[in-house]
Amino acid sequence: MAIVLGPNQYGKAEVRVVAVDRSTPRHSLVDLNVSSALRGDFAAAHLTGDNAHVLTTDAQKNTVFAFARDGVGSPEAFGLRLATHFAGSYDWVSGARVAVESYGWDRIRVGGQPHDHAFRRAGGEVRTAVVTADGDDLHVLAGLSDLVVLKSTGSEFWGFPRDAYTTLPETRDRVLATAVTARWRYVGTDLDWDVVFDTVRTTLLETFASTHSLALQQTLFAMGTAVLERVPEVAEVRMSMPNKHHFLQDLGAFGLDNDPEGSAAAVYHATDRPYGLIEGQVLRDDVPPAEVAWAGTPGFC
Repeated sequence: MAIVLGPNQYGKAEVRVVAVDRSTPRHSLVDLNVSSALRGDFAAAHLTGDNAHVLTTDAQKNTVFAFARDGVGSPEAFGLRLATHFAGSYDWVSGARVAVESYGWDRIRVGGQPHDHAFRRAGGEVRTAVVTADGDDLHVLAGLSDLVVLKSTGSEFWGFPRDAYTTLPETRDRVLATAVTARWRYVGTDLDWDVVFDTVRTTLLETFASTHSLALQQTLFAMGTAVLERVPEVAEVRMSMPNKHHFLQDLGAFGLDNDPEGSAAAVYHATDRPYGLIEGQVLRDDVPPAEVAWAGTPGFC
């Protein structure tokens, strides 16, 4: 039996970068979390401790800050600049992966008007991008996480098999809520990133709202299908959607009814765990797969 070195990569994780543009009286800011990873001929470092082929993670961190000084732009564009640079830095570096999380900030309104240089964090939703340089090939994944959505009606769940351990009742009308984590792979690397991202995000939201759901799985497929139909630049969509359960609270002990069809507000108990976790891929069957684009991106089937 021989013991050999398998696939490996290394880099700098979670470099926090805030770039503030104060070139005009109306300031702007970009808030990022950037992780880089290099792939290539690093066997000597693992096998003998020879670091001749190791571009330090400190240098990778400093490159992120230096590139941000020249302007960030969209997460996808920034990731492309960094991945292309790292992959071309040395002959022994065969590829690079750059993952970017972008945190949104809204302007604080004062007297009804958005302030020029005061901001508030825009909730929990995070825009994401992962750029992979693999030799001469470039792959771009865009996405979002923690997009929390809820429908107060228009959702059913029934017709499932029952066994000795099934206690869930069937329902023809329920609250449906989830926190969408979605990533999609683009065809091409020369796009108007902000425009196409906004189109995909809007499509996901509109489809969630307008789909009469018989299962969260059905909603996931409808959302992915709508994106592929509306945005030809997207080759595939992968989603992870936890079912954020809302159970009607029993108020009988207090002499109160709790009827969703009644004149008063219905009261639900929202649970954060355990939860059903629905995941899936929606693909074009005429676009070649690119699994290297997804390597190192956990959380999807």
